[in-house]
Amino acid sequence: MPRTIYYIDPDGDLKRDLGDAELRSVLQSGHGLLWVDINEISEEDAHWLHDFFGFHPLTVETCLSPQLHSPSVRAHDEYLFLVLHGIDYTAESALVETSELDLFIGRGYVVSSHNVFLYSVAAVARQVEEGQGRLLNRGPDFLAHALIEALVHNIQPTVEGLADRSDEIEEDIFQKPHPSTLEAILQVKRSALRLRRAFVPQGAVLSSLRREEFDQITEEAGVFYRDAYDRQARLQGAVEILRERSDTMLATYLSAIAHQQNETMKTLSVFAAIFLPLSLLAGIYGMNFDNMPELHYRWAYPAVLGGMGTVAASTIWWFWARRWFTGGRRRLARFVPAAIDPERLISHVSRFARFPHSNPMPPDPGE
Repeated sequence: MPRTIYYIDPDGDLKRDLGDAELRSVLQSGHGLLWVDINEISEEDAHWLHDFFGFHPLTVETCLSPQLHSPSVRAHDEYLFLVLHGIDYTAESALVETSELDLFIGRGYVVSSHNVFLYSVAAVARQVEEGQGRLLNRGPDFLAHALIEALVHNIQPTVEGLADRSDEIEEDIFQKPHPSTLEAILQVKRSALRLRRAFVPQGAVLSSLRREEFDQITEEAGVFYRDAYDRQARLQGAVEILRERSDTMLATYLSAIAHQQNETMKTLSVFAAIFLPLSLLAGIYGMNFDNMPELHYRWAYPAVLGGMGTVAASTIWWFWARRWFTGGRRRLARFVPAAIDPERLISHVSRFARFPHSNPMPPDPGE
């Protein structure tokens, strides 16, 4: 599949798409810096990597496998092998999909392999093109850092997008929770869990690189790896917050739905309580007994209707007096906007602060 090859020679000249003979000569000389990027690696590419660079078959198999592997770092005699995760922006899914970037860092070369198009790798390649290879002048560890930094940086828009989506979901929960809200909450939760599963081991990988535990990472480059680790740690903290927010949103949504159901049951209970005595009266006077003298009175029918109206009105008044209709909801409506708006919350609290204490504290004897 497509291979992109950049080579900067000791004189600082950038060359592209070298042939096999030139590649062998470059690798044997050990001068300059070679970057080979393989998109959608094939069996042919795997054999080519093994033949040209002498990579271990297991590392090449890791690149060839379509299955995502956990971020890791493996030190070999001649090279360092990294497995990292980024965001797959080409995936058509409502959930966040991660993609794998495999890096080989050796003496005088860097090989990158990925099975999907990565914008981060494309950004580094564009930087090499526009800078006429200046990025390659500093060594393989700096080029690897540029690829890692771009990969981590490209995760940030996804994390920020999930945070914005969480804000929208919270607004929906407070305004009018809907079954689609639950689906959105679960999408955020599952996306945060996927990112967390990738970020935790990836943080350990970057931590080992920043501590310069490997010969392929120089002390000068280690400072830049610390910056990449710090960015990764900040994103990992943001993902942890997203995961906790999704748990809170789920609990709040279920509470809101339970509250709606309680309100519905309360409404049905009120109607049932109002019409139950009316049904009792209608049932009593609907019986076809001969010995019911009040049925033959002239004013019996208006009296029964009046009694039913009185019972209904009394029941409604009793529910209204206990604030079953709107009282509790009004109190909640007054407080929730104040809790959301800081200025209203301050004014809401300051009203109570102006009230004098019923039992003022005695002055301090030492004053």
